[in-house]
Amino acid sequence: MKIAFHGAARTVTGSKHLLTLKSGRKILLDCGMFQGMGSQTAALNSNWGFDPTIVDYLVLSHAHIDHSGLIPKLVRDGFHGKIFATPATKELTGVLLEDSAKIQEDDVKYANKRRAAQNLPLFEPLYTKADAEQAMGLFNEVPYDNWFRIEDGIELLYTDAGHIIGSAAVHLRITENGITEQLTFSGDVGRYRDMILRSPAEFPQADYIIIESTYGNTLHDLHKPAFNELLEWITKICIQNRGKLIIPAFSVGRTQEILFALNQLELERRLPDLDYFVDSPLSIEATEIVKKYPASFNKNIQRILQTDSDPFGFRGLKYIKNVEESKALNFRNEPCVIISASGMAEAGRVKHHISNNLENSRNGILMTGYCEPSSLGARLQSGKKEVSIFGISHEIHASIGAIRSMSAHGDYEDLSQFLACQDAAKVKMLFLVHGEYNVQEDFKERLLRKGFKDVMIPEQHYETGLS
Repeated sequence: MKIAFHGAARTVTGSKHLLTLKSGRKILLDCGMFQGMGSQTAALNSNWGFDPTIVDYLVLSHAHIDHSGLIPKLVRDGFHGKIFATPATKELTGVLLEDSAKIQEDDVKYANKRRAAQNLPLFEPLYTKADAEQAMGLFNEVPYDNWFRIEDGIELLYTDAGHIIGSAAVHLRITENGITEQLTFSGDVGRYRDMILRSPAEFPQADYIIIESTYGNTLHDLHKPAFNELLEWITKICIQNRGKLIIPAFSVGRTQEILFALNQLELERRLPDLDYFVDSPLSIEATEIVKKYPASFNKNIQRILQTDSDPFGFRGLKYIKNVEESKALNFRNEPCVIISASGMAEAGRVKHHISNNLENSRNGILMTGYCEPSSLGARLQSGKKEVSIFGISHEIHASIGAIRSMSAHGDYEDLSQFLACQDAAKVKMLFLVHGEYNVQEDFKERLLRKGFKDVMIPEQHYETGLS
């Protein structure tokens, strides 16, 4: 059995890990898109490092685009096997891939107008909405907590990863030459004190573990609750400055956490009387899907649901659905809060809002999640005085901030707790993925001190034998 790392290797996005069995069967763990990688992004998303036509199965950990976003391209390039996912992941992935395909098509259409005028060759989108629809026809639902037989010698178990609705740690039980071994892939590990979701679940002893390490050398600030930080920013920007607060937020997970926090502030009668806009059709659709899976909510939300039928709704909340309404927000003079995708501010409507509001000192931009170093979100937080958006240089006069405690990724204590159910001495090899290299080096030292004897940080396209 061999494993090759074709994405999220010494970087955070682009999750793709290819397992090759002695029988020749190939199982791909995730098929994610690289995001926020600057000029490298297009090339990274165009080159697989393997042949999609010979992959037999795809096992998906969760719906986020950096884990699912290249599935339509995989199918377009010749994959025709089965795709496995939890029911909620399948549903969320459907809307995310449709939205992603629209972005690919719109971006190419915009670029090709200029290229046609210059008699340059035209671009092709990574994939189309038709490709995304075809890919969704290959999905097979697998529920949590039951071993599922993929074929003789290959079994799959999903356990709750607590990251977003439907997210799962992947466990494969592989039998070769009469010997059975378990490989575990963490996907993205959530928080053990998440404001909405259940904590990550324990899992059976593994022989090999692939674990994410996004915050492998960071502790989230638990002393300053996200509710209070959010209220401080709303008060500063909207009440004191009479400006607009722009909050980039991932459509799945982060947007729902922000809405829940604002709802809680209203229940506590602390929410300022303002308009709160969610300007992302995808976020609206994702929120409705999240509401359909209350069994994944933690005990606190279960209690709240007994008296509040909608923990994501509150006075002043308005949903923006069409482009005209979104553009109208640029001409609004009254203070307000605008929550919009994407979370790294790399694409989507939020990028336009930032472009239109960045030079006004009354306004604020509040980041709420991880940003790749080359992304607009990271560049805004770098302390620079200027930033380029859509090829135009903007002076930064708006206040720039971040709420670190809102991350849906576990910090190093959460990751350590996730691994606490394992006997470290029985883990033959542990691989660190989904992290920046310096962070992974720190996390590796921590894991070695905890008794894991062989910890590797694979490079892009690195392949090694497991047995």
